[in-house]
Amino acid sequence: MTRSLPHQEEKARAFRALHERDGAFIIPNPWDAGTALLLARLGFEALATTSAGYAFSIGQKDNTVGRDRMLDHAAQIVAATDLPVSADLENGFGDAPETAAETIRMAAAAGLVGGSIEDSTGRADDPIYERALAAERVRAAAEAARSLPFPFTLTGRAENFITGRPDLADTIARLQAYQEAGADVLYAPGLTREADIAEVVRSVDRPVNVVMGLSGVRLSLAALAKLGVKRVSVGSALSRAALGAFLRAAREMRDQGTFGFADEAVSYPEISKLFEP
Repeated sequence: MTRSLPHQEEKARAFRALHERDGAFIIPNPWDAGTALLLARLGFEALATTSAGYAFSIGQKDNTVGRDRMLDHAAQIVAATDLPVSADLENGFGDAPETAAETIRMAAAAGLVGGSIEDSTGRADDPIYERALAAERVRAAAEAARSLPFPFTLTGRAENFITGRPDLADTIARLQAYQEAGADVLYAPGLTREADIAEVVRSVDRPVNVVMGLSGVRLSLAALAKLGVKRVSVGSALSRAALGAFLRAAREMRDQGTFGFADEAVSYPEISKLFEP
């Protein structure tokens, strides 16, 4: 059994409580220790890692980093602040249910108090696990989570909408299966329509996470809370926003030989103050 420090248990209980109070909360996604600290200083109450954001920061595509390196990264995010941290654990880094369970135990050892297991295989020719296997993987992860000496919050993810299969009925059936398998939170990234989000919320009895920061989607935290959403993450959107500013600046220098981008940059004194001990 993984042994938890009292501080980890306190963070785990605080994280669980965020899902139990009224309204919805934002769980933003830093991609390194510096952005984690900035988000904490701005007053957010919990953080979630982004596999894509971290991969981009080390010059790789998403889903290519590997479990050991990703969990080392997650441990750095955990160490950067006192906030609870939940991790994007991809598909558990393997097909077998026991691999998903082992990933949960390793996540707890890295200091995490939550994490998600998705039903995406990572294979273009067969992108989603068969539903029964997907549920078994969540069940194994849930059993591993329950064996821990603190309340690890497990999120079950249905990836249909971001793998080119926008099948709402199957997505709901999957989320219901993951609920039955023991997931504490349910999540179907890629939902953009209020009606679809509301239908998902009505169809399950666990807190629902949605991802925002999607191009062209303008649903606010208040609007999502009204739909019954409990948690709102932004995936790789913050990292892509930062990279978008970087690329615009770099292209301005390359194409125009000018430096107007500096007008939009955060000032040196402001960013320095945010990093003060």
